Amino acid sequence: MGERYLRDYTDDELRAQASELESAVTIPVNVEIEADHRVLNLSEMETILRRAKRIVLQDCGCRMDKKNCSAPLDVCINIDTPYDYVATHGTNNARMVTLEETLDALRRSHEAGLVHMAYTMKGSDRATLMCSCCPCCCHTLGGLLRHGIATHVLTSRFISEQDPKKCVSCGRCVDRCVFGARDLNKGELRYDSSKCFGCGLCVSTCPAFAITLVPRR
Repeated sequence: MGERYLRDYTDDELRAQASELESAVTIPVNVEIEADHRVLNLSEMETILRRAKRIVLQDCGCRMDKKNCSAPLDVCINIDTPYDYVATHGTNNARMVTLEETLDALRRSHEAGLVHMAYTMKGSDRATLMCSCCPCCCHTLGGLLRHGIATHVLTSRFISEQDPKKCVSCGRCVDRCVFGARDLNKGELRYDSSKCFGCGLCVSTCPAFAITLVPRR
């Protein structure tokens, strides 16, 4: 998207980070509507976490390093890590936590507009690292949005779908979308589905309930 930050990654740094990844997948926070209030449905993430034998929560290394925003720090999740992980990663305030503490961290990060992403490292057969990422500090989102790098590892299972009959063109989803998939043109909302990665941030902010998540075809 062209925007750069004072404490930004170089192209070489981003390529080095991407070389360690097998895949990166966005994990949406689906939203159910009950009467006049919203209930965050963390079912997909909760299913993953309930299978975990151990959960470690730690501060985001990207935001600790770059300091380009004030988003929550304690939102990086490691599942089924070795028992000595906390001791060896103590500088990031790593600690063993319960499922309830983890879900609370996910809710806080979603409210802050962060994108939930699951990372599978090379040599592993499943995702063990789940981060709540911002576009100004995260190397993967930064590479995607500002440098055009790492798109080969970023995928998603879902995509947002718009109901034009319900949309009131308020623009809240435009401000919420970190991927630049939405913009307002002369008061009319335009949506480019090719830029959507199904994070669900637009769904929870739409006052007209005009956006839903559907499986990517």
